Amino acid sequence: MLLLAVDTATPAVTVALHDGESVVAESSQVDARRHGELLIPSVDRILAEAGRKLDAVTGIVVGVGPGPYTGLRVGLVTASTFAAVLGVPVHGLCTLDGLAYAAGTAGIEGPFTVATDARRKEVYWARYEDPRTRVGEPAVDRPAEIAEQVAGLPAVGQGALLYPEVFPDARGPEHQSAGALASLAAERLAAGAEFLPPTPLYLRRPDAQVPKNYKVVTPQ
Repeated sequence: MLLLAVDTATPAVTVALHDGESVVAESSQVDARRHGELLIPSVDRILAEAGRKLDAVTGIVVGVGPGPYTGLRVGLVTASTFAAVLGVPVHGLCTLDGLAYAAGTAGIEGPFTVATDARRKEVYWARYEDPRTRVGEPAVDRPAEIAEQVAGLPAVGQGALLYPEVFPDARGPEHQSAGALASLAAERLAAGAEFLPPTPLYLRRPDAQVPKNYKVVTPQ
């Protein structure tokens, strides 16, 4: 087994290789505006670091969000393209689940909250019973609106660090790790668990929209 994991749903452009037992190479760069520029070079770099060729990959793992539209689609399109070219399956995982798994590696047992920056003064968030068990579906809300639901719980992710008045017990990790995402996927593959399709989990309309009352002008 050799899994290639990518996630661009957060400001972190993160890529990893996993051989079914452990992460063999990983790269993460935080730059919310350069997902498209950084992702492919990152894949090339970790393949070279691990001494592997792309055609050795047996499966693609991708974070499906939630996340902002532009960054998120970079990882999803890249993952689906690799899978089609290589003829291998692509396994979708919730980005928040990857952060929760990384939190467990960092020593958090649960229950806790994962929150990432959704912009517009909102967070993408979910509660977890433990690092592998999410409670309910991910959501997007203003932090003040969920204060009662997350009160008293430790929180991880950039969203938690941005709003300390709602998440006073904010901890690391701050950003997504493809290594954690790949490790979670390897566990789920071994258990025969199902995965999400490689389609974006936006939770709201894209920032870029056609203006209302848009007037179409066609040549005569």
